[in-house]
Amino acid sequence: MRPLDWLVLLGSLGTIVAYGLYRSRGSNTVDRYLLAGKTMPWYAMALSIMATQASAVTFISTTGQSYVDGMRFVQFYFGLPLAMVMICATAVPIFHRARVYTAYEYLEKRFDAKTRALASVIFLMQRGLSVGLTIYAPAIVLSVILGWPDNVTTLVMGLTVILYTVLGGIKAVTWTDVQQMLVIFLGLVVALVTIVALLPAGVSFSDALFLAGKAGRLNAITTSFDFNDRYNMWSGLIGGTFLFLSYFGCDQSQVQRYLTGRSIAQSRLGLLFNAMAKIPMQFFILFIGAMVFVFFLFERPPILFQAAELDRIEHAREFLPLAQRYAGAFERRKQAALAMVEAHRSGDWTPQEQVVAEYRAAQKDMDAARSATFELVERNGGEKGFRDTNYIFLSFVTHYLPAGIVGLVIAVIIAAAMSSSSGEINSLATVTMVDIYQRFLHHGGSDRHYLWASRLATLFWGLYAVAFAGWGKTLGSLIEAVNVVGSLFYSSLLGVFALAFFFPRVRGTAAFIGMIVAEAAIFAAFLFTRVSFLWYNVIGCGAVIATALAVTALRPAR
Repeated sequence: MRPLDWLVLLGSLGTIVAYGLYRSRGSNTVDRYLLAGKTMPWYAMALSIMATQASAVTFISTTGQSYVDGMRFVQFYFGLPLAMVMICATAVPIFHRARVYTAYEYLEKRFDAKTRALASVIFLMQRGLSVGLTIYAPAIVLSVILGWPDNVTTLVMGLTVILYTVLGGIKAVTWTDVQQMLVIFLGLVVALVTIVALLPAGVSFSDALFLAGKAGRLNAITTSFDFNDRYNMWSGLIGGTFLFLSYFGCDQSQVQRYLTGRSIAQSRLGLLFNAMAKIPMQFFILFIGAMVFVFFLFERPPILFQAAELDRIEHAREFLPLAQRYAGAFERRKQAALAMVEAHRSGDWTPQEQVVAEYRAAQKDMDAARSATFELVERNGGEKGFRDTNYIFLSFVTHYLPAGIVGLVIAVIIAAAMSSSSGEINSLATVTMVDIYQRFLHHGGSDRHYLWASRLATLFWGLYAVAFAGWGKTLGSLIEAVNVVGSLFYSSLLGVFALAFFFPRVRGTAAFIGMIVAEAAIFAAFLFTRVSFLWYNVIGCGAVIATALAVTALRPAR
């Protein structure tokens, strides 16, 4: 990081946080602290919802995911527009008219206290696990930039987020998110333009698209149906719809956003904006990862993108042969890529099949050398299951982007982390205070008492997230890890809200039993099958509804 990068980074982040705290003035009651007094316009809600999704994990890990596996991860979001339309028609008006602080508060109105408590605990478990990952991702950024251990940068990042989240509440979080999304949009465009400009003089943007396609990095659509394949059109449309129904309809970190809206219409506008904008945005981020891959066809990438681990093993006896094998394979791949560009320009496809075969053989050899290096890291005291996917984009940014742009891209990643983690911590505190503390532990307290309880709950969950963040280094691709964790819990919440909205005969005990059975079914699928995590959302939701209906049919009517 050069002085100009630090100026851009600190200036961007300082302005964002200061503006958010300025707009949060007057958050001195529980209603204003947790729901901003229901004063938020649709565009603020829309950008805040998008910012909460666009965590640092999105930029760090999604680009790396595209680098190693292509763009097929975009199919994960195909069910989002369908889910948003359904939620606008059902959950938004129901929650607004019920005048609740949390989605789970509604469950007691519809069922009973034990169903509300179970749903609240499931949410706290799920979101409590994932919030640590959203803090760990920017800690990786700071560790790469500063050379500090990631546990130190995790603590620094976590304490910063805790500070303004505790002080400003949901209003500070939302208005900070708006500024962060503007920085994110600018940073994405600048990053892509810069990557294309850094390609060799003889390689045009059209050539880059051709190479990315031949390398399998533009494989955005997979039409084959396979329960074991994580990302295909069908898992995205069906499983993704159920996941996003759960996320936006049952997860307090999202429900709380549209509960701050001035009206039902404003909340619907905020959600529909996300329905239209999310897939193009995710496609754009994945495309950046594909272009980084093309760049590294001509500029040799490191055999390990995590510099600290590379420094630690480069003196090992087995490392030199692997590095030599990797360098030789890269040169063969580079020559094959140049030959493919030449054939593409000339239109002479005669040698194309042989050149593509040479390219793929070289790529396979590079991948094998990297895999062997991962094993070497493990044998020399590294993490079990070590992968460096989360460091690919960061390595490119810090080594190849020009001064000023590095600071802007790093600001994008850290701003995204701040928006998502602050929103999650705020929602965890809301559920803890409203659904657990106020409902079961301390009745009849003053507004001031519950305001301080909310602040203390925010502090607790922030510290919890920092403590849990270290687990993130063991999970490989963080973008997958976050969604796997969510899928283990979301669908039981979706099932119980589906019962609440559409099955009036079902009562609390049946819903409660249905949620327990569903969680057992999901964990059985996770532990004993290879079914893709997107299908957990279908399995769990179906199990809740089927079990509750069976219990209702067997229990005598009162």
